[in-house]
Amino acid sequence: MTRVVVALGGNALGNNLKEQMIAVKTTAKSIADMIEAGYEVILTHGNGPQSGMIQLAMGELTAKDPETYPHVPLSVCVAMSQTYIGYDLQNALREELLDRGITKPVSTIATQVVVDKEDPAFLTPTKPIGRFMEKDEAELFAKEKGVQIMEDAGRGYRQVVASPKPIEIVEMETIKTLVADGQSVIACGGGGIPVTKEEGNHLKGAAAVIDKDYCSALLADLVDADMLVVLTAVEKVAINYGKPDQKDLGDVTVEEMRQYAKEGHFAPGSMLPKVEAGLQFASSKPGRKTLITLLEKAKDGIAGETGTVIHFE
Repeated sequence: MTRVVVALGGNALGNNLKEQMIAVKTTAKSIADMIEAGYEVILTHGNGPQSGMIQLAMGELTAKDPETYPHVPLSVCVAMSQTYIGYDLQNALREELLDRGITKPVSTIATQVVVDKEDPAFLTPTKPIGRFMEKDEAELFAKEKGVQIMEDAGRGYRQVVASPKPIEIVEMETIKTLVADGQSVIACGGGGIPVTKEEGNHLKGAAAVIDKDYCSALLADLVDADMLVVLTAVEKVAINYGKPDQKDLGDVTVEEMRQYAKEGHFAPGSMLPKVEAGLQFASSKPGRKTLITLLEKAKDGIAGETGTVIHFE
């Protein structure tokens, strides 16, 4: 059985609770298609809009009454987003599978991911979270809240936070046990709850949001997946994107993709993390591949019919 780790993009979740309830039903159908076709699926997902929304809401409560509502760390906001997104996803997928006569359990694991407290990413925030804003609104937001902002891939301005690289998945043995038991597992949501190792066995939450694609590549490696599927807003990755000589990529080797990345074809806040994560996994062991495509094309992409597939040779 082909084992795949599927990293769901933001378009699979919506930007708020109402949109999410609608989006996960469509998402569940595509994931169920893969399971019904015989693939063993492990899910991860992003949380940029959701963690930012929670952080803003909690911050407003703190500002009004700091004694009753003390500051809520960003790591806790990530944990909140991870579990409520997982709750909606697992319910939608469970229902879709049962409607098809598939009695496969679905579980969400609250997942902590270890990062290095000395990671230079803590000095240079790059991970956009929360809602999109116009420049004037974003500048005022940054001044009032004491946060940093950046322009995000031509779609507007957002808050940015540190995004250290994932080192270790704390609940890895639990994930492996559930996968071995035949369950569909949702794990490492939002890149995982970022923690650092402290004295003894203590884990301390970090003020960061880990990129879900890098964490998905680590997860795929540790569960010995055959393929990492990174879902995004385009059917294929392109070079010279938006230019007259734009070229969509189909099958591409690790060496070729590394060269395209080196030439600057992929936006740092958009496609580049997906490509780098894909390269990390595809080059980690012979026979492994990364697929980057649309949610609704995922099953066809796994079958080799569409999408951008990164492979070693």
